[in-house]
Amino acid sequence: MPNSQSQTVPDYLILGSGLAGLSFAALMAKAGKQVKVLEAHEFAGGYGHTFVEGDKYHFNAQLHYVWNCGAGETVNMFLRKLGLADAVTFEQYDADGFDHMRIPGYELDIPFDKEKLVARLAKLFPEHANSIQKFIKEVWRTAAELKKLPESANISYVLSHALNNQRVIKYHKSTLQDVFNAYKLPLEAQTLLALQWPDFLLPPNKLSFFAWAALFTGYCRGAYYPTHHFEHVIDSLVKVIEENGGEIIYQQKVTDFILDNKRVVGVKTMHAIDRSKRQEYQGQDIICNFDPKRTASVIGMDKFSSTVRAKLDYDYSPSNFVAYCVVKGIDLSDYGFGRWNLFHSEQADLNKVFDDMYERADYSALSFGVTTPGFLTDDASDCPDGEQIIQFITVANYQYFHDLKIRDAGAYRKMKKEIFDAMINVIEQKYVPNFREYIVFKMTGSPTTNESFCGAPEGNSYGSNLTPGNFSAGRLDHRTSLKNFYFCNASSGAPSFTGTIRTGCVLYEKLSGDPVLGADLS
Repeated sequence: MPNSQSQTVPDYLILGSGLAGLSFAALMAKAGKQVKVLEAHEFAGGYGHTFVEGDKYHFNAQLHYVWNCGAGETVNMFLRKLGLADAVTFEQYDADGFDHMRIPGYELDIPFDKEKLVARLAKLFPEHANSIQKFIKEVWRTAAELKKLPESANISYVLSHALNNQRVIKYHKSTLQDVFNAYKLPLEAQTLLALQWPDFLLPPNKLSFFAWAALFTGYCRGAYYPTHHFEHVIDSLVKVIEENGGEIIYQQKVTDFILDNKRVVGVKTMHAIDRSKRQEYQGQDIICNFDPKRTASVIGMDKFSSTVRAKLDYDYSPSNFVAYCVVKGIDLSDYGFGRWNLFHSEQADLNKVFDDMYERADYSALSFGVTTPGFLTDDASDCPDGEQIIQFITVANYQYFHDLKIRDAGAYRKMKKEIFDAMINVIEQKYVPNFREYIVFKMTGSPTTNESFCGAPEGNSYGSNLTPGNFSAGRLDHRTSLKNFYFCNASSGAPSFTGTIRTGCVLYEKLSGDPVLGADLS
């Protein structure tokens, strides 16, 4: 039988310590509320957590570069509210080229300055200079409209303010490919602009134009990396919670929800290691950082209103394959690596290469991203002197890997090695000869790793899939139709480091009436 908690019922019981839940908890604790956070893992952060291998290598699970960290932007305002703006700082990527895009026959470094970007593209594709300029201008205008939309804007609001939302109305069902086609951009120009597809894990013909425009222009305002790595960011938020009387209880897996009519009053948990240890926790308000759709299925879909049920009918984003490596005896800066990311594709058609990898598990001519965090900050605490971390990421199909692992563990390991080797072959052929000779540590993560360690349904990386249908006005938000129960997750707000922090901030504003992001809530 589970033991009921004997402590005072907290103001807020937060289920999960991903960035959205952790941000909300830190804000409420700082505001003097009693908060209790339940985390199934052994440490906080969700996809933002850092794990240590060999007692010396610190790898972040998923995060690479972030945006909206400048003065007066989302992350900065959040940190200022917590009194952390001077302690948790960020370093900018190279303003002249924060993303280095490479495809057969073409190279493009994406700068912060959009006029410089237009000039570089025009030089590569002089016959299309006019259409390129018009496309980039439309991207920035669309992003500006999206940024002005109120957090609670629904379709009715957009239509009633049509004059100020012409592009929101025009493109609400558009993929990035639709807009590329409308402006008749050449295929290679499309690919160079969309080669950061691992940031969405979707190709242009499936990706919401809104999602791409918001992120692309956001990075062009400034791409950042934490001065003391992501581990310090998470640790700082945990410290705020604990120093203000809050508590994070680790290795508590929620097994069921306790309802009183239409009100969620608490949860039942099981210890992640000793499953005989059962517990019950209650809260005045329950904040759910778990995936909303999975949560609703545990509680019972029939408990939610038809409006909420309709918004819960989303598909999950694809999952990824990540390789975490350390090299020694070489300086990667001698081979073109630095304060930027590298995105490479062996094919010019991203829609095709994505389908090859995701639908057919064919990585013979793949596309992938590379990041080297050691070049982004002077804080070398992530690995020993003389060694450098380099990470690789591409897409992977959850169902394929899940079924393969169950059916044939040897074939599963062989497939992971095949993808790793395909990426390293490209690195050796195009960037660093004999790269394998310098690898002193390597580890790979697949979709089933995401599911096991981060509790992500189907190993998804970004919550709901970033298609036009899922990324539009009127999508799921914090409201659940159950009393005292609120969603606080990428799928009920926005994915990414900045998106999930914003999700936590917005819910805090709604429940407290205290502005964080400069909004007037009166």
